[in-house]
Parts: sequence; C-alpha cells; structure tokens
Amino acid sequence: MSSIPATFRAFRIRDDEEGYRSGIEETTLSDLSEGEVTIRVGWSGINYKDALAATGKGRILRRYPLTGGIDVAGTVVESTSADYSPGDRVLANGSGLSETRDGGYSEYLRLPQDIVVPLPDGLGMREAMGIGTAGFSAAMGLYRMEQNGQTPDMGPIVVTGASGGLGTIAIDLLTAAGYEAHAITGKVEEFDWLEQLGARQCVSRHELHWGQRPLEKASWAGCIDSVGGGMLAGITRVIQPWGNIACCGMAASQDLQTTVFPFILRGVSILGVSSANCPIETRKMLWNRLAADWKPPHLEDIIREEVTLDQMEAVFDRIIEGGAKGRSVVRIDPSED
Repeated sequence: MSSIPATFRAFRIRDDEEGYRSGIEETTLSDLSEGEVTIRVGWSGINYKDALAATGKGRILRRYPLTGGIDVAGTVVESTSADYSPGDRVLANGSGLSETRDGGYSEYLRLPQDIVVPLPDGLGMREAMGIGTAGFSAAMGLYRMEQNGQTPDMGPIVVTGASGGLGTIAIDLLTAAGYEAHAITGKVEEFDWLEQLGARQCVSRHELHWGQRPLEKASWAGCIDSVGGGMLAGITRVIQPWGNIACCGMAASQDLQTTVFPFILRGVSILGVSSANCPIETRKMLWNRLAADWKPPHLEDIIREEVTLDQMEAVFDRIIEGGAKGRSVVRIDPSED
C-alpha cells in the first residue's frame, strides 16, 4: 500500500483567465508531472529565478499550472527505476523544474530518473539546498573556467553581485579552491561579512569607473558574473589576457554592449553557464565535488534564513527588491536534516 497521502500541499503557479497568481494548494500526485522516481520532499531553496517565477516578474514557466522551486532534495518513496529504491536520498536542480515540469515546493514530487542525483556522502539535504542552483552555478562557472585554462597563479577572480546567493558561495568556493577572490557589491555594509567569507578585496559597484575605452587597465584574472548588462560589459574591458568570465546570470539586464577588442586583443573568453541544462554526468560530478573538496567552508554562515512553504512569499519579494543576502532554504519535511 502506498505511503503517499491522497492529497498534500504544493506551491502552485497559475496563469489563466483569472490572471497570474501563486500560492499553497492541496494537490494530488496525479496532478503533478510524471516521472519514474517519486520522492517525499525534505528541503528546497529559493533562487532569484524562483522569485521571478513566483511573482510573475519574469516569464520563467513555459506551461501552467506548475509547482514552483528549481531545487529539491528528498527521500525516494516509490520508484520504477532500477537505479533508485525507496529510502534513497536524492536531489535535483534545474533540469526543467518549475519551467517545463513541477518543481520542489511540494511535499511529494515525481522526477524523471535521468535528472536525479544521489545525495553525495558528506552533504545533508539542508546543506545541498543551501548550495542549490545558485551555488551549483558558481561551481559550474569555476569548472568551465578551469577547463579553459584558469589557474590560481594567474591572479585574483572578481565576483559580481557578491552579497547574493550565487555571489557569496562563489567567494567561499573560490577561496576553498585556492584562488584570491575579490567582491563587487552595491551593499557596502556587507564588506566585513564578505571578507569573513574569504574576499581579499571588496569594491562598491557605486564607485566603479570603467572608463570609456574598449580596453582599460587589466585588474583581474577572471570573473564569475551573475549581474549581466553594464556590469558584464565593463568587466570584459578589465580582464587580463587569457582570463575567463563565467556568465551565470542577468540580475541587472540581459543586454550586453561591448566590443570585440577584449576577445581578439587580450584573448578574454566569456563562458556560458547553463546550470539548467548541464549534462547529468557533469551534474553528478559537480555535486560530488561540492560535497568534498569544493564544499563551501562557510556554508552555515551563508544560509541566512530557513522558512516553510507558508513563509516563502516575503523572501520572494525581498529578492526581487534587491534585499537578498546569502541563501534562504525551505524546510518542507520537519523530520529531514
């Protein structure tokens, strides 16, 4: 007999003749996207993309209704997959969650077997969701940079949007990986905290003066950027020869107005980071590293807030307004760590 209740709670997002709206609903397993692996959800997390989807400030979902939440960790309760059995602890992030299929803001969830990642040893569910897509994107950015020749001895790596979820984990991750990390943020009151996470230098984005030339004095060996727009354009002009820029987001703008000079005269590379579409074997490898040599040493400090499904909306609003600091996690099953 199934241990799954007839109805359970989920944070559903709708867009129909009654307008765009989101909130907690009673739902059933048959209402949710299909998949070979059914889990009891323990934890989720809140990312910028989740806030855009929940508030309707960004057109993230490709069909409606869907359950929100691009990150999820839980315990398998039913499985028709040979790879997973009841009791297995697993996670998933990106991979169409809360975009083309139901996401993690639900007490139960069905997942396709080809997007499921075994929860690595050395990482609890809460920790995994504290890292979440934000931290996974930072790790994928560093991975791509190192694939393209980035090494610590080339010089410091600057992180934009440094006080947000992706930025804080990027600072912590870079430091753990042996790099000198620098931070750019609009929140000067967070300088001390960023330095505690490992930032060797903090710069206010309000005091940046890129100049108007296509190339300016090279200041950094590389960058992990989650801001986009004018910030990313300015960064291209101040990266040293053969440095890499990992493009992880567009918190400010999707636009990019620059010249080809950084690329053809300094050999600078912009590397795209698509965490949602990361191949599953690479995804598993990166999660294993995030549980081992790349595990953020200050993760508990970066997790600034723990909320329930009922408390998420205030977090969404704060993220959209630019008031986020570090990471917020969502406890869905009180019995899970």
